[in-house]
Amino acid sequence: MLNVTVEEMQRDPLKYLRQVEAGETLVIVRFDKPIAELKPIASSQQLRPFGLCAGEFTVPDDFDAPLAEEILSAFEGK
Repeated sequence: MLNVTVEEMQRDPLKYLRQVEAGETLVIVRFDKPIAELKPIASSQQLRPFGLCAGEFTVPDDFDAPLAEEILSAFEGK
């Protein structure tokens, strides 16, 4: 965590925003008292790319065919 005065922040805001983008947390202080905390957004996780598992498995042709009566009965508790 890095303490930064309001005056320092006003002089070069992009410098401090770049530090936050790099993962640094800043505590903004005025008159030696902390007034704000500036930190990176935690939910910057990348989504998995589309088609990541392409070719890993195949869907059978009868995937959406009705279930056999005995399997359907087992699911319904009959």
